[in-house]
Amino acid sequence: MSMLAALMVAAGCSSTRLDRPAPVEDRGGSAAPRPAEVVPMPGAENAGKPGYYTVKAGDTLFRIALDNGQNWRDIQAWNNLTNPNALEVGQVLRVQPPGATATAPTGPTTSPVTSSGVASRPLSETAPPAASTSPTTPPAPAPAPAAGGADEISFIWPAQGTVITPFDEANNKGVSIAGKIGDPVVAAADGRVVYAGAGLRGYGNLIILKHNNTYLTAYAHNQALLVREDQAVRQGQKIAEMGSSDTDRVKLHFEVRRLGKPVDPMGHLPKR
Repeated sequence: MSMLAALMVAAGCSSTRLDRPAPVEDRGGSAAPRPAEVVPMPGAENAGKPGYYTVKAGDTLFRIALDNGQNWRDIQAWNNLTNPNALEVGQVLRVQPPGATATAPTGPTTSPVTSSGVASRPLSETAPPAASTSPTTPPAPAPAPAAGGADEISFIWPAQGTVITPFDEANNKGVSIAGKIGDPVVAAADGRVVYAGAGLRGYGNLIILKHNNTYLTAYAHNQALLVREDQAVRQGQKIAEMGSSDTDRVKLHFEVRRLGKPVDPMGHLPKR
């Protein structure tokens, strides 16, 4: 009996050991996964700083450039963007030149119209002729007197029609000028073409001219564009033909932007 009892005791001990779960051995592969590392957006360290802009949903490089009074190619270069169409929400872009003061200038500027990183070149022989030699260009009205300061510009009317929609900063950031299909659209002042295309929603075939470090003008809804980007143009030169692209009727939408902010063109155009 003693031998049988001993065997039963041994069997009982063995059964107990088999029923007990094995201890957990951490070999690294069974650990819970770590949360994914949050990768900051490009330029996030500059968020909120003057001279920088944080990309929002629906933004395009063309819109950001217009709203900041810059050439979109300059913003592309300052931020080393390989694809100007690939912006990410939350990305922070430099919208003022490196080394430039980040606040609005306090004094006038007499700098010529140039674009950093883009060489200035004269009008080519293929450029449309100036208004004085083009029989289709309407005679330019007398320029409005400058408001004061060397950065101010004497603009002329870009088209001969009547104003059908006045300036409204919230809804209509310029004025709409009536006309017929194909009517000439002329440069309101000397400048350089910083955009010519149809990549800005709501503007149709659009031309943007940079006149100096303070002023841009925009000419929207054209039927045809007669100038190219980086081309120098003269006041009164025909740059487009009026049309109805991306709008409900034939008209010219004309904007004046001071340091990127839309201002009422009627305060800068000569009285009729």
